[in-house]
Amino acid sequence: MAKKKQNPEQTPAEETVETAVETPVEEPVNPFEEKYNEEHDSYLRLAADYDNYRKRTLKEKEQSYGNGKADAIEKLLPVYDNLERALNQPTEDVAYKKGVEMTMTQLVGILNGMGVEIYGQTGDVFDPNLHNAVMHTEDADAAENTITQVFQKGFKMGDKIIRFAMVQVAN
Repeated sequence: MAKKKQNPEQTPAEETVETAVETPVEEPVNPFEEKYNEEHDSYLRLAADYDNYRKRTLKEKEQSYGNGKADAIEKLLPVYDNLERALNQPTEDVAYKKGVEMTMTQLVGILNGMGVEIYGQTGDVFDPNLHNAVMHTEDADAAENTITQVFQKGFKMGDKIIRFAMVQVAN
C-alpha cells in the first residue's frame, strides 16, 4: 500500500489510501467438471426416486396385508354372531353351554391377538363414525344419543372399521 502525498490542506483523517480493487477473474469451466456435476445431480435424483419408491411400496404392502387380514376377519364375523346367539339362548345342558363359551372365548382371543377391537355396548355414547343406528327410541331413563340396545357388535382394526355396530339409540 502506497501513501499518496499529503495535500497541505488535508488533515490526517482525510488521507486517502490507494487500495487495489480486485476484479473477479472468471476461470474457464472445465467440461469434465460440468459433466460430473450433471451426472452427480442425476444420481442424487435417482437415489431420491428409489427411496420414494421403496417407501411407497412398503406402505402399499402394509396396507395390502391389513386389507387382506380385515377381509379374512370379516368372513369370520358370522361365526362370532352365531356363537353369541347360542350363548344368549337358555339351555339346560351345562356341558353344551360350557363348550360354546370356550369356543367363543378362543375366537375372541384370536381376534384380539390379530389386533381386532370389539365395540358396541349398551350405555355407550352413539358415534356415527363407529355405529349404525337402525332404530331410535324414546327412553326417559337413557340420556340423549345413548345406545339402548346392540343388535350386532362392531369390529375395528386400528383405524379401519371392519363392521359398524348396529344399534338402537335413545332420542
